[in-house]
Amino acid sequence: MALTIAVAYGGREEITDAVRALLKTEAQRGAALSDAIERITPEAIARHLYAADLPDPDLIIRTSGEIRLSGFLLWQSVHSEFYFTDVLWPALRKVDFLRAVRAYQARNRRFGC
Repeated sequence: MALTIAVAYGGREEITDAVRALLKTEAQRGAALSDAIERITPEAIARHLYAADLPDPDLIIRTSGEIRLSGFLLWQSVHSEFYFTDVLWPALRKVDFLRAVRAYQARNRRFGC
């Protein structure tokens, strides 16, 4: 299990940085721009994300009563399940976490289908 907490993080910036890193890698290899463009794939971008070694999250728990992502893990959350709760993060208790897990377990995951 991996718990990821992001502070001063933005999903758009992460994707922008990943594309920049990918293009920089291609430039260092001496690739022509047209060749570099052809190598921009979802898999290539994913390899340049901040935590490329971590799996995409299965469940994202959004605290504070907000029903939005706020830019959190925009790329990685494409197939994630979301759980929204009014509880604020510092006050999240074990019982609140277990409710989220129970709700997740009751879902029929379709992975975008």
